[in-house]
Amino acid sequence: MKVLAIGAHPDDIEIACAGTLAKCVKRGDEVTVCHVSTGNLGHVIIPPDELTIIRANEARKAGSLAGIKVIGAGLNDLDIYADSKAARDKVAAIIREEDPDFIITHNPDDYMPDHTAVSKLVFDASFCATLPNYEGKHEKSAKVVPIYYMDTLCGVNFVPTEFVDVTEEIDLKLEMLNCHESQIVWMRDHDHIDFPDMVKTCSKYRGYQCGVDYAEGFRQCQAYLKGTAKRLLP
Repeated sequence: MKVLAIGAHPDDIEIACAGTLAKCVKRGDEVTVCHVSTGNLGHVIIPPDELTIIRANEARKAGSLAGIKVIGAGLNDLDIYADSKAARDKVAAIIREEDPDFIITHNPDDYMPDHTAVSKLVFDASFCATLPNYEGKHEKSAKVVPIYYMDTLCGVNFVPTEFVDVTEEIDLKLEMLNCHESQIVWMRDHDHIDFPDMVKTCSKYRGYQCGVDYAEGFRQCQAYLKGTAKRLLP
Protein backbone atom coordinates (compact mmCIF):
# COMPACT_ATOMS: atom_id res chain seq x y z
CA MET A 1 0.00 0.00 0.00
CA LYS A 2 0.88 3.65 -0.31
CA VAL A 3 0.41 5.90 2.72
CA LEU A 4 0.36 9.69 2.75
CA ALA A 5 0.56 11.62 6.02
CA ILE A 6 -0.07 15.35 5.69
CA GLY A 7 0.82 17.59 8.61
CA ALA A 8 0.99 21.33 9.04
CA HIS A 9 4.55 21.67 10.33
CA PRO A 10 7.75 19.65 10.43
CA ASP A 11 7.52 17.58 13.66
CA ASP A 12 3.69 17.32 13.75
CA ILE A 13 3.84 13.87 12.20
CA GLU A 14 6.58 12.65 14.54
CA ILE A 15 4.50 13.78 17.50
CA ALA A 16 1.27 12.06 16.49
CA CYS A 17 1.89 9.13 14.16
CA ALA A 18 5.57 8.41 13.46
CA GLY A 19 5.32 5.03 15.17
CA THR A 20 2.41 4.03 12.94
CA LEU A 21 4.22 5.19 9.81
CA ALA A 22 7.37 3.29 10.80
CA LYS A 23 5.20 0.22 11.28
CA CYS A 24 3.71 0.77 7.81
CA VAL A 25 7.22 0.81 6.32
CA LYS A 26 8.02 -2.42 8.15
CA ARG A 27 5.07 -4.20 6.55
CA GLY A 28 6.19 -3.04 3.10
CA ASP A 29 4.18 0.13 2.53
CA GLU A 30 5.49 3.15 0.65
CA VAL A 31 5.14 6.07 3.04
CA THR A 32 5.28 9.77 2.23
CA VAL A 33 5.11 12.61 4.73
CA CYS A 34 4.09 16.05 3.48
CA HIS A 35 4.54 19.21 5.55
CA VAL A 36 2.22 21.90 4.24
CA SER A 37 4.15 24.64 6.05
CA THR A 38 7.85 25.36 6.22
CA GLY A 39 7.63 25.93 9.97
CA ASN A 40 9.38 29.26 9.51
CA LEU A 41 7.86 30.97 12.58
CA GLY A 42 8.68 28.23 15.07
CA HIS A 43 11.41 30.09 16.94
CA VAL A 44 11.96 33.36 18.76
CA ILE A 45 15.65 33.76 17.88
CA ILE A 46 16.32 32.02 14.55
CA PRO A 47 14.99 34.20 11.67
CA PRO A 48 12.33 32.69 9.36
CA ASP A 49 14.50 32.26 6.24
CA GLU A 50 17.20 30.46 8.19
CA LEU A 51 14.69 28.40 10.16
CA THR A 52 12.99 27.23 6.95
CA ILE A 53 16.23 25.53 5.85
CA ILE A 54 16.96 24.11 9.29
CA ARG A 55 13.51 22.58 9.69
CA ALA A 56 13.53 21.08 6.20
CA ASN A 57 16.83 19.36 6.97
CA GLU A 58 15.53 18.15 10.34
CA ALA A 59 12.42 16.70 8.67
CA ARG A 60 14.40 14.85 6.02
CA LYS A 61 16.73 13.43 8.67
CA ALA A 62 13.77 12.22 10.73
CA GLY A 63 12.14 10.59 7.72
CA SER A 64 15.35 8.86 6.68
CA LEU A 65 15.51 7.02 10.01
CA ALA A 66 12.33 5.13 9.12
CA GLY A 67 12.64 4.96 5.35
CA ILE A 68 9.99 7.64 4.81
CA LYS A 69 9.89 10.06 1.87
CA VAL A 70 9.53 13.68 3.03
CA ILE A 71 8.12 16.49 0.89
CA GLY A 72 6.67 19.96 1.48
CA ALA A 73 3.99 22.20 0.03
CA GLY A 74 6.03 25.34 0.68
CA LEU A 75 3.53 27.52 2.53
CA ASN A 76 4.62 29.50 5.56
CA ASP A 77 3.36 29.37 9.12
CA LEU A 78 -0.02 31.04 9.61
CA ASP A 79 -0.36 31.54 5.84
CA ILE A 80 -2.44 28.37 5.50
CA TYR A 81 -6.12 29.01 4.89
CA ALA A 82 -8.76 26.34 4.41
CA ASP A 83 -10.64 28.49 1.87
CA SER A 84 -7.58 29.20 -0.29
CA LYS A 85 -7.93 27.70 -3.75
CA ALA A 86 -4.19 27.94 -4.32
CA ALA A 87 -3.51 25.92 -1.17
CA ARG A 88 -6.21 23.40 -2.04
CA ASP A 89 -4.74 22.98 -5.51
CA LYS A 90 -1.27 22.37 -4.05
CA VAL A 91 -2.56 19.68 -1.71
CA ALA A 92 -4.68 18.11 -4.47
CA ALA A 93 -1.63 17.94 -6.73
CA ILE A 94 0.36 16.22 -3.99
CA ILE A 95 -2.42 13.68 -3.45
CA ARG A 96 -2.58 12.98 -7.18
CA GLU A 97 1.19 12.60 -7.36
CA GLU A 98 1.45 10.25 -4.38
CA ASP A 99 -1.79 8.34 -5.15
CA PRO A 100 -2.20 6.96 -1.59
CA ASP A 101 -4.42 4.13 -0.41
CA PHE A 102 -5.19 6.12 2.72
CA ILE A 103 -4.33 9.51 4.19
CA ILE A 104 -3.48 10.59 7.73
CA THR A 105 -3.89 14.22 8.75
CA HIS A 106 -4.83 16.56 11.60
CA ASN A 107 -8.07 16.34 13.52
CA PRO A 108 -10.56 19.03 12.42
CA ASP A 109 -10.78 20.26 16.01
CA ASP A 110 -7.25 21.13 17.08
CA TYR A 111 -5.45 23.81 19.01
CA MET A 112 -4.11 26.12 16.31
CA PRO A 113 -5.20 27.49 12.92
CA ASP A 114 -2.57 25.81 10.74
CA HIS A 115 -3.67 22.39 12.01
CA THR A 116 -7.38 22.95 11.48
CA ALA A 117 -6.79 24.55 8.09
CA VAL A 118 -4.70 21.59 6.92
CA SER A 119 -7.37 19.17 8.09
CA LYS A 120 -10.01 20.95 6.00
CA LEU A 121 -7.66 21.35 3.04
CA VAL A 122 -6.94 17.61 3.03
CA PHE A 123 -10.64 16.76 3.20
CA ASP A 124 -11.47 19.12 0.33
CA ALA A 125 -8.40 18.40 -1.79
CA SER A 126 -8.76 14.63 -1.46
CA PHE A 127 -12.15 14.96 -3.16
CA CYS A 128 -10.98 17.43 -5.81
CA ALA A 129 -8.02 15.19 -6.67
CA THR A 130 -10.39 12.38 -7.69
CA LEU A 131 -12.11 14.46 -10.39
CA PRO A 132 -10.51 13.88 -13.81
CA ASN A 133 -11.43 17.36 -15.05
CA TYR A 134 -10.25 19.21 -11.96
CA GLU A 135 -7.44 21.54 -12.95
CA GLY A 136 -3.87 20.57 -12.31
CA LYS A 137 -0.73 19.34 -14.02
CA HIS A 138 -1.38 15.66 -13.30
CA GLU A 139 -3.51 13.89 -15.87
CA LYS A 140 -4.28 10.95 -13.59
CA SER A 141 -6.96 11.47 -10.96
CA ALA A 142 -6.54 10.06 -7.46
CA LYS A 143 -8.59 7.32 -5.84
CA VAL A 144 -11.28 8.00 -3.28
CA VAL A 145 -9.59 6.83 -0.08
CA PRO A 146 -10.20 6.83 3.68
CA ILE A 147 -8.83 9.64 5.85
CA TYR A 148 -7.63 9.02 9.38
CA TYR A 149 -7.33 11.89 11.83
CA MET A 150 -4.30 11.67 14.09
CA ASP A 151 -4.21 12.57 17.76
CA THR A 152 -4.21 16.16 18.97
CA LEU A 153 -1.40 17.57 21.09
CA CYS A 154 -1.70 15.91 24.52
CA GLY A 155 -4.88 14.21 23.30
CA VAL A 156 -7.05 17.22 24.14
CA ASN A 157 -10.67 16.72 22.97
CA PHE A 158 -9.71 13.61 20.99
CA VAL A 159 -11.33 10.21 21.47
CA PRO A 160 -9.66 7.54 19.29
CA THR A 161 -11.75 4.97 17.48
CA GLU A 162 -8.68 2.99 16.37
CA PHE A 163 -5.33 2.30 17.99
CA VAL A 164 -1.97 1.19 16.64
CA ASP A 165 0.45 -0.66 18.94
CA VAL A 166 3.77 1.18 18.61
CA THR A 167 5.56 -0.51 21.50
CA GLU A 168 8.31 -1.80 19.21
CA GLU A 169 8.53 1.56 17.44
CA ILE A 170 8.50 3.93 20.42
CA ASP A 171 12.29 4.35 20.56
CA LEU A 172 12.41 5.08 16.82
CA LYS A 173 9.50 7.51 17.17
CA LEU A 174 11.38 9.45 19.84
CA GLU A 175 14.61 9.34 17.83
CA MET A 176 12.72 10.83 14.88
CA LEU A 177 11.20 13.49 17.10
CA ASN A 178 14.61 14.40 18.51
CA CYS A 179 15.81 15.16 14.98
CA HIS A 180 13.73 18.33 15.25
CA GLU A 181 16.36 19.89 17.48
CA SER A 182 15.38 23.48 16.74
CA GLN A 183 11.96 22.81 18.28
CA ILE A 184 13.03 20.52 21.12
CA VAL A 185 15.66 22.94 22.43
CA TRP A 186 13.46 26.00 21.94
CA MET A 187 10.53 24.50 23.81
CA ARG A 188 12.77 23.30 26.62
CA ASP A 189 14.59 26.64 27.00
CA HIS A 190 11.72 29.06 26.42
CA ASP A 191 8.54 27.14 27.31
CA HIS A 192 10.08 24.80 29.90
CA ILE A 193 8.47 21.80 28.20
CA ASP A 194 10.28 18.48 27.81
CA PHE A 195 8.64 17.69 24.50
CA PRO A 196 9.97 14.13 23.99
CA ASP A 197 8.84 13.21 27.52
CA MET A 198 5.39 14.66 26.83
CA VAL A 199 5.04 12.69 23.59
CA LYS A 200 6.23 9.46 25.22
CA THR A 201 3.80 9.98 28.11
CA CYS A 202 0.89 10.50 25.73
CA SER A 203 1.84 7.34 23.84
CA LYS A 204 1.92 5.48 27.16
CA TYR A 205 -1.53 6.82 28.03
CA ARG A 206 -2.96 5.66 24.68
CA GLY A 207 -1.32 2.30 25.34
CA TYR A 208 -3.20 1.99 28.63
CA GLN A 209 -6.43 2.58 26.74
CA CYS A 210 -5.91 -0.36 24.41
CA GLY A 211 -3.88 -2.79 26.51
CA VAL A 212 -0.35 -2.34 25.16
CA ASP A 213 2.74 -0.51 26.39
CA TYR A 214 2.64 2.32 23.84
CA ALA A 215 0.07 3.24 21.21
CA GLU A 216 -1.06 5.96 18.83
CA GLY A 217 -4.72 6.82 18.46
CA PHE A 218 -6.73 7.69 15.36
CA ARG A 219 -10.25 8.57 14.36
CA GLN A 220 -11.53 7.67 10.90
CA CYS A 221 -13.25 10.39 8.90
CA GLN A 222 -16.91 9.46 8.70
CA ALA A 223 -18.07 10.75 5.32
CA TYR A 224 -19.75 9.23 2.28
CA LEU A 225 -17.30 7.14 0.21
CA LYS A 226 -14.60 7.46 2.89
CA GLY A 227 -15.54 4.27 4.71
CA THR A 228 -13.92 0.87 4.33
CA ALA A 229 -14.45 -2.63 5.66
CA LYS A 230 -10.70 -3.27 5.62
CA ARG A 231 -8.18 -2.68 8.38
CA LEU A 232 -5.75 -0.25 6.75
CA LEU A 233 -3.79 0.93 9.76
CA PRO A 234 -1.04 -1.52 10.75
